[in-house]
Amino acid sequence: MSNPEARLNEMGLSLPAVPTPAAAYVPTVRTGPYVYVSGQVPVVEGKLPATGKVGAEVDPEQAKDLARTCALNALAAIKAEMGDLAAVKRVVKVLGFVASAPDFTGQPGVINGASELLIDVFGDAGKHARSAVGMAALPLDAPVEVEMIVEVG
Repeated sequence: MSNPEARLNEMGLSLPAVPTPAAAYVPTVRTGPYVYVSGQVPVVEGKLPATGKVGAEVDPEQAKDLARTCALNALAAIKAEMGDLAAVKRVVKVLGFVASAPDFTGQPGVINGASELLIDVFGDAGKHARSAVGMAALPLDAPVEVEMIVEVG
């Protein structure tokens, strides 16, 4: 497996700047061998590319792409904390939130956007435990939000 950052480059992706927290929290907290990443919304260059509920204003495929963006933002936060994504030994847990129309039940498919990226970047070490839940609303009217826990070494 190549270096995670080299793998991102091979995929035509680059890590964005770490989004500035919108409230009283920090992007990451490292304790022992773990980095806890705060919930990341799909901010791109300071803006949300879409807002609203998945299954209403936002198409599920678009939401899946936005979940991938959330994961990229989380990786940027991890790199800022650790200095190098190669420090990640394993992705332990992903928690995905989907702002959902009342009848939308495809949350797992949406959060696959984040999960598939992590597996593509880290290989077997990117396979993780996960929850994908529907929410009435998310901060800034974001359609998705992703947080994660990674083991570092």
